Amino acid sequence: MSEDSLFFTVGSLPNRKSNGEVSFPVLLTPNPNKITKPVTNLTEAVKSNRIWLDSLLHQSGAVLFRGFHVSSASDFNDVVEASGYEDFGYGVGGAGSRSKVIGRVYTANEAPPEVDIPMYHEMSHAPMYPSKLFFFCEIEPGKGGETCIALSHVINEKMQQKHPKFVEEMEEKGLIYSRVLGDESDHSSPIGRSWKKTFMTDDRTVAEERAAKLGMKLEWMEGALWVIIGPKPGFKYDEVKKHKIWFNSVAGRFEDKLNNDPLKAVVFSDGKLSPPDVFDDCDKIFDEGCVALPWRKGDVLLLDNLAVLHARRPLITLPRRVLASFCK
Repeated sequence: MSEDSLFFTVGSLPNRKSNGEVSFPVLLTPNPNKITKPVTNLTEAVKSNRIWLDSLLHQSGAVLFRGFHVSSASDFNDVVEASGYEDFGYGVGGAGSRSKVIGRVYTANEAPPEVDIPMYHEMSHAPMYPSKLFFFCEIEPGKGGETCIALSHVINEKMQQKHPKFVEEMEEKGLIYSRVLGDESDHSSPIGRSWKKTFMTDDRTVAEERAAKLGMKLEWMEGALWVIIGPKPGFKYDEVKKHKIWFNSVAGRFEDKLNNDPLKAVVFSDGKLSPPDVFDDCDKIFDEGCVALPWRKGDVLLLDNLAVLHARRPLITLPRRVLASFCK
């Protein structure tokens, strides 16, 4: 362990996977052998180890901090600030229903706890997206509600093996995303953010201007707005690690009051629908490749949004409160 990591003990979780020579995720706890005393203030530990932590995140894709004194949204905000990463916020274009809590901290998706949120990269549909994500467990769930994470390049390799023609077609044509947004938010849906909150205005003209800057096309409907995005690539290429990343929302099939045909939510640029078996196999590959993280109070999870997909399992026993922050 290098001197820069003396604040931490590097551990591993029983259900971890591997990302090259490091664990996925990496577990960091307070180092009991530090010369003076263990540092349980995560803000201090993060601020003193920014370069080392950034390198560790790049190697693994996910870092879980456990056993530190982080008890409130304010504490969590201090940790995020200490990281040195710039604020991305959660502004124009995001689909999930979220509310600002304090500073750079937001609620995680406000969809009902029994709703299963499938694997996705945060805002992969948008031209601008966060590069890093923080999550914090303020209230530990009794049962269920795990956050699942998976390495995107592994998912891409598995899909290439299982559905080479589909992957080739997706790379050739690109994807078009569409969804209908209501005048008011629908908190029963993971993508139920209203168009007013999505574009941060109740003025249609302003919404159209902001959508145009994001490459989104709008069609106004009675009491709602149809948003069309794309065509966009289904992949990204990591120039450093020399592999492709499954950077899309093909598996993000949602059905709610306004979006009642999830198979049409993501199509090829020529309008062709994806075969249903692709969705089913993608779900299976996600399940096989993911690490399910049972939350403990005070946990802070840092993800590389360009390397890792994340999801939420249904909550069986209330309560649960997980907060989020988004970084450039």
